Amino acid sequence: MKALFLLLLLSFAAPLAAKEHVILCGGPASRKWEDLRVPKDRHDRWWANFIRASTMRMDELRKAHGPKASITWIVYKKGYLVRSRDDGKPYTKWITEQATKRNAKLVWISTGSQAINAINSKRDIISFDFFGHSNRFCFMLDYGSDVMAVSQCWIHERDLGKIRRSSFNKYAVCQSWGCHTGESMSKVWKRKIGIPLIGAKGKTDYAALSSGRMPTVSGRWVR
Repeated sequence: MKALFLLLLLSFAAPLAAKEHVILCGGPASRKWEDLRVPKDRHDRWWANFIRASTMRMDELRKAHGPKASITWIVYKKGYLVRSRDDGKPYTKWITEQATKRNAKLVWISTGSQAINAINSKRDIISFDFFGHSNRFCFMLDYGSDVMAVSQCWIHERDLGKIRRSSFNKYAVCQSWGCHTGESMSKVWKRKIGIPLIGAKGKTDYAALSSGRMPTVSGRWVR
């Protein structure tokens, strides 16, 4: 009886699993290719759209959940290496410094499968955000690094079944800040993972970052 009492006491004293916050960040387009396009079709004049949006989101999470909240930042590395070469700036070093400044775990990835594995390694994701290029069918981790206006690394809606439902808290708040996700991918996410994914019906615009606001949508946010 005494042993049972001690076992129960220890179980109540055991710390609860820490809730996880996950941010997935795609890469910018190469300036080499974008400069060949007509001005109205050019993307990513500023290399850090998705990085700045990520760090602003981290600041929100820190304010809401405190300095000890567990934040994992999954970043597609090649896009920033290519853009670093184009611009002659140490972008991956700067990204690492931003992660350290905000006490976030930085996970560099080079494929969609690696991104999914990083998500699946978590146990109780309470928030998920994607910053990057996208269309109605996929998160485009890469966009225009090697081929103009073409993505060669992504998570397609057909891949969402590979993400473990058990990695997410049933009350998790998930949002894609890329274009058009709410037009198809959000529905598949809900069906495969069991929780809503807020997505854009229309294009998203990162210009609001310059005034300290999160990206806006030309249409509306849907689930």
